[in-house]
Amino acid sequence: MKILLINVSLRPKSPVKMFPVGLGYIATAMKNAGFTFDLLDVDLYRYSDEYLRDYFKNNRYDVVCMGCIVTGYKIVKEYASMIKRAYPQTKIVVGNSVATSIYQTLLNKTAVDYAVIGEGDVTIVELLQVLSTGGSVDQVSGICFLRDGKIVMTPPRPAIADISSIALLDFEIFDIKKYIDLSQVYASDPLPMPREKVRALPVNTARGCVAQCGFCYHVFREYPYRYRSAESVVGEIKLFIEKYGVNYIFFWDELTFFSKKHTLNLVNKIIDEKLKFYWMGNCRANLFDREEDVEILAKMKSAGCIALGYSLESADEGILLSMNKRIKVEHFVRQTMLLHKAGLPPKTSIVIGYPQETPETIKKTFDCCIENRIYPTVGYLLPQPGSPVYDYAWKHGFIRDEEEYLLLMGDRQDLRLNMTSMSNEELQAYVLEGLKRCNEALKVGLQTDSLIKTGYHRAAKEIKL
Repeated sequence: MKILLINVSLRPKSPVKMFPVGLGYIATAMKNAGFTFDLLDVDLYRYSDEYLRDYFKNNRYDVVCMGCIVTGYKIVKEYASMIKRAYPQTKIVVGNSVATSIYQTLLNKTAVDYAVIGEGDVTIVELLQVLSTGGSVDQVSGICFLRDGKIVMTPPRPAIADISSIALLDFEIFDIKKYIDLSQVYASDPLPMPREKVRALPVNTARGCVAQCGFCYHVFREYPYRYRSAESVVGEIKLFIEKYGVNYIFFWDELTFFSKKHTLNLVNKIIDEKLKFYWMGNCRANLFDREEDVEILAKMKSAGCIALGYSLESADEGILLSMNKRIKVEHFVRQTMLLHKAGLPPKTSIVIGYPQETPETIKKTFDCCIENRIYPTVGYLLPQPGSPVYDYAWKHGFIRDEEEYLLLMGDRQDLRLNMTSMSNEELQAYVLEGLKRCNEALKVGLQTDSLIKTGYHRAAKEIKL
């Protein structure tokens, strides 16, 4: 059986080319199960549509696998159409949230044959085994497909209980040298070394999140939060340092640290192993709340931590309540103060555009960032299918046709759907005004065209990509 694995390109005009961690785990599971396959890394090489049409026409596959987040629906639909036009008998398998959250639209409106629901490490192997032997796909848990025009959903697959048992990513499947070289572009400031010296790889330490924010949907949403042991994580990092000479690790998680004990276990293990590398992680905005926590933060810094990320989202308590953040502004302020005291730079993000957003709430949010000395990453509210805010948008008529909406989805930095009482122009103007104030007050030095899409373009220019 001839198999193709595709890494789709969600942002073909962006200089950023991040290693596809999720697809990496799928590729590793396929390889370890004995399957041979070709890899078409569209995102790394930015192949044109013309190139892809010719490729699909000149290379026949029995099965084509791909996956991405739901904002890539349009791209998946286009790729699937190209493949089926060339070879109608090819089976197309799609995973990640573009499959899990909208499997009905995906199967009814595109040429996709199978949607992998939820965690795909085991499912993809079982599905490929069945397809290669001509068995019944009904016996594979965690998939959806069409039969006689109706969607068939097999029983859900249980979550992998111990994610420390999952095989380490096999980076050799990809052009890992090129990915390491390109890591210089998306490494965030502040950098402890010249940008051109950065050699980074991602490490996934956990799956899922303990929170259920109303605007968020991720493929592990229905699973419990799970995290790898400190021994497993540090062992992988040690391997990367020895094999690839990395000096920077991206903890590629929605939530790296969920408790102080969990944090100290990993930090102490890094220190005990005497590993020298820099890293960033993510936590909730209320993890560190006591004066004595400065000691933990200082220990994190001594273990190579150069910044810690956590979300403010909004400085308006009413909006935070609507988001189901279960975080108060005072928690964010308190934790940020402790990080500054420990000399550890904080990173935060905000979401603009909840229905009750006003010029006053926008100003309040940017004021909070300025007062706490953080330049935020900014995104407009982009309702994702499967999330409460998407249900709100549908119920109130902001979305009338799911596929029409999906075809318009894209980066959250671009305004796609406005549910506020402000016009699009007004909303964008207030956001730009707030970012300008942050830029000036915090002396960040961004140009106007980089205020909302920060860092990456500047980094690309710095290393002359």
